[in-house]
Amino acid sequence: MQLDRLFYLEVSAIAAQESRINGEIRAPKVRLIGVDGSQLGIYGNADAQRIAEDQNLDLVEIAPNAEPPVCRIMDYGKFKYDQAVKAKKARKKQTKIEVREMKFRPKIDVGDYETKKGHVLRFLNKGNKVKITIMFRGREMAHPEQGLSILERLADDLKDLAVVESQPKMEGRNMHMLVAPLPKDAKKKSESTDTDKGEKDNA
Repeated sequence: MQLDRLFYLEVSAIAAQESRINGEIRAPKVRLIGVDGSQLGIYGNADAQRIAEDQNLDLVEIAPNAEPPVCRIMDYGKFKYDQAVKAKKARKKQTKIEVREMKFRPKIDVGDYETKKGHVLRFLNKGNKVKITIMFRGREMAHPEQGLSILERLADDLKDLAVVESQPKMEGRNMHMLVAPLPKDAKKKSESTDTDKGEKDNA
């Protein structure tokens, strides 16, 4: 019971660091991203919140410094809880952890993306966490969704090897995301699932 209470408190502490959500969002207009990652356009605050409520989901401000701020529709409570569970498992399996950084541009081409992704994979395989930074310049600041798209694509490419410990967040002219390697047992389970799927497909 004591361990369960400590874990609950840890999850609560992570939740306390959340971005503004729902009624906490004060901007009159927001750039809205759907639950599936699709770009829905610019909406008034009230309309955006109504769209989220109609889906029984939350409106989460992920880029408050953008003009207008970028918000995404998601089940934020469930998301934060799931991420906390994965992050806790990852930390238990790690000893000395270094945080490396890899920088991307919002309009990166396919070749550069694959090269940088390879560097991120090498860092993760060595047990390091990786801070992914999207650097915006000039008018690129008007389209933070381009940087978000890259981070989401990278998170999906790394899902069998890493967990997102810190969701995309704007800080000045940069957008950051922190990923950490999955514990070995989680990797083996993922590899086993992929192998079983491949065998079924070939049957």
